[in-house]
Order: sequence, then C-alpha cells, then structure tokens
Amino acid sequence: MLPIRLPLEPMLARSVATIPPGLVYEPKWDGWRALLARDGDRVEVWSRHGTDLSGFFPELEQAALAYLPEQCVLDGEIVIIRGNTLDYTLLAARHSSRSRAARLAREIPASLVAFDLLAFGETSLLDEPWRVRRELLETLAEDWQPPLLLSPVTRSFEVAQGWFEAFEGAGLDGVVAKGPELSYQPGRRGHLKIKHRRTTDVVVGGFRYDRTSTPEHPQLGSLLLGLFDDSGALQFLGVCAGFPGSARGDLARTLSALEITDSDPQWAAHPWSPEQAGRTGARVPEGLTRWSQPREQVHLISPMLVCEVDYDYVHAVPGDPQGTRFRSTADFRRWRPERTPESCHWDQLELVPEFDLREMLDLS
Repeated sequence: MLPIRLPLEPMLARSVATIPPGLVYEPKWDGWRALLARDGDRVEVWSRHGTDLSGFFPELEQAALAYLPEQCVLDGEIVIIRGNTLDYTLLAARHSSRSRAARLAREIPASLVAFDLLAFGETSLLDEPWRVRRELLETLAEDWQPPLLLSPVTRSFEVAQGWFEAFEGAGLDGVVAKGPELSYQPGRRGHLKIKHRRTTDVVVGGFRYDRTSTPEHPQLGSLLLGLFDDSGALQFLGVCAGFPGSARGDLARTLSALEITDSDPQWAAHPWSPEQAGRTGARVPEGLTRWSQPREQVHLISPMLVCEVDYDYVHAVPGDPQGTRFRSTADFRRWRPERTPESCHWDQLELVPEFDLREMLDLS
C-alpha cells in the first residue's frame, strides 16, 4: 500500500522575471504535469488537477511495471517528443478515449520526464529535502528506459542561463529554480519559474463567447489572432484570453456590434471565410460552421482590429505557415488603433533556433 494518498496536488512554482542565483535548476517542460504511481500490480496516473488519467497512457503504465519498485510515486511531466522537439498540441489527442489508447500509444507515443520522487517503498518522502529526493530519484533512474526519462538538473547559475536560451529551441518553457533543502509542499508555490515573454502586434479577426455567456449578459471568452504571411493570407496564430470579469461584458458587446455572418456582404471578403481561405490556403480557427458547439463557435468581425499581446513561444513548422502558432494562450496588453491589419506580418515574430531535445535527454 502506498504511504501517501492519491490524488495529491503537486507542488507548484511562482513566476519571477529573472533566474535567481544560489539554487538548483531544471528545464521547465511543456506538457501535462502528472503523478505516476505504482502500487503492486496497479498503476495510476493523476493530472495536476486530480483527474484520473489511468488508461490513457498504457505505454507509461507498462514502463512503470517494468522499471519502478512495487511502491513508488513519481512527479513529472507527460510530454510528446516529435522529431527533436516537444509537441504540446498532440497531447489533447491522447486524452480522447480510453478505448483508443493502445492505438494512440503506438501512433503518438508519450514519455514521462520525472523530476521528483514522492514515495519509495513504504516511505513517504514529502518531508525530505529536495536534495535527498533527487539523489534517490537518480539512483532509481539508473536502469530506466524510455518512455521513462530523468529530467536533467544543474547547480550552476551559468549553465541554467544557457539552458534558458538554448532549450527553448526544443520546445521547453524556461527554467525552474528549486531550493535544495525544501521539502515537498503539495499545492504550494514553493519553487520559482522563469519563462520567456515577448510582445507582438496581431490581427483580431474574430472572437468566441465565454461558456457562461448568455444573450442577455454576453461575456467574451477569447480573441482570435492572426498574422499575414508573405502570400497575403491571414494565418490563424492562436488566441488571447484571461480578461477580467469586469471587462468581458463590455468587450463582448463591442465585438458583437462588429460581427458579420454569412448573410452579410462583407463575409465573403473576410480572410477566414471559407471562400477566401479556400483561395489563399489560410489556416483558420476551428468552429467557423454554424453547427459548432456554442463554446467553440467562431464569430468573425469587420473591420478587423489590431492589438498587442504577450506570448511565450512560437511553434513553427519549417515551410508550412499553417503550422506556425502560439504555443500557449497569449495575454492582452493594449489595442493598437494606429496600425492597420495589413501591416501585421510574420516578420514581427521572434523564431528561436532549433535545439536537439534528444541530445539533451541522451536519446540519440
């Protein structure tokens, strides 16, 4: 029987602007935070929010039975490695159906990058300092094979700074800094995380309503963002969300006044209308059909607007503008009424050099 009770809210990190000296450092992985637990012949996978993911990742469960002791709990990140980089977008497909899990495990295999050990045998390690937990984890990982992977760690501030710049090209978020004497504190933000943040001006081509929105009290869910590529197509780039409740109603009413439908004369000329997108080959947001679920339905606007957003990383597919997108949700900064949509091009984006993730994890 495991010495700790699951599900358990993992220990978290709070954001800081720069890498602090004097701590230990790990890469910040871009995947799904998860606890992987073995208790005899039973293996469980729990998400950060306490969702039972058991059965969705059979390759991880088989690896746990093969390489972990009979009682063991790992804290880590479920990731998908595609080529030499991480691909966060494919994770959603892995959570689609337990009945399809075996086939998806073959087609889109996942890995668990472990960075903490919470229980070993009949002993809970939650009260032990990080350095003790890490030493035990490294010993445990000596005989591992993929898809179980050990996250690298360094005590060098200079190495961590190098990781922060280089590892971004492999699809990683940034760096996590941890105190070597810190116990494991479930649910508390005891670690520090340093992420990349950049700004760009983007075209707002449409919006979605929030799931709580009603006709009487409309609420904005997200802005739909794009940039024009070299051929003149407006490529969908991602979304901007997270507006305060006090602003979502006003924004929804403002944008709804600009909404156009397929019965409006301006519809056919919109870059994301089926007519225009079919001609230009533009990547468009999902949910453009009237049969989409209300939460996913796209509402196009004319005229299109320009705003400035913060973003962390652009996932780029070489030679494929339709594959270029924000890795995560952007943050709204301000409207840019002085800019025209046509002036917002791809060359604003900062694309980082590629880095071989397999080399970093010694998978080559």
